[in-house]
Amino acid sequence: MKKRIIGIFVFNEVEVLDVAGPFEVFSLAGGDNKLFCVYTISEKGGMITARNGLKIEADYSFENQPALDMLVVPGGYGAEEIEIHNRAVINWIQDQSHRVEYMTSVCTGAFLLAKAGILDGIKVTTHWMDIDRLEREFPNILEKRNVKFVDEGKILTSGGISAGINMSFHLVAKLYGKEVAKETAKRMEYDIKLD
Repeated sequence: MKKRIIGIFVFNEVEVLDVAGPFEVFSLAGGDNKLFCVYTISEKGGMITARNGLKIEADYSFENQPALDMLVVPGGYGAEEIEIHNRAVINWIQDQSHRVEYMTSVCTGAFLLAKAGILDGIKVTTHWMDIDRLEREFPNILEKRNVKFVDEGKILTSGGISAGINMSFHLVAKLYGKEVAKETAKRMEYDIKLD
């Protein structure tokens, strides 16, 4: 089975579980026979400070990152209020969207994908507290409410915070089968429903 390379974008004031949830799911999938290599990527590399003070040392910067099969763009205050105005970040997301097999967002990471113009005309979700703002600021997006995640083929978006875990299990099942996803969930003691 192909081992896929996943990049998780990290930045100051990123929501911790938006990063840690998908990281845990993808890192554990396959058990000893790892199915994913999971790396953190920040704009300039080095240390970032996530929400509530958690320090994360990024594995790579935009300059030296490996080629990715999947990009996870988390949310949090840093996404919706800071990085959304960072042209270098938006350009990088646009560029990665042409290179990766799957482009995903967790929570308000959807705002960064929307700003990059890659959500136009498709169904999207985000944190329930922010979906009205997403609809207002990006009228070409088709918002979907009261769901954990939305799978539009190459692009997947999830609701708030813990919903990124559900989306990650869905992707494991989609790529490697439901049994792999169920075994990973069992190891994490996480209850999942797979369609």
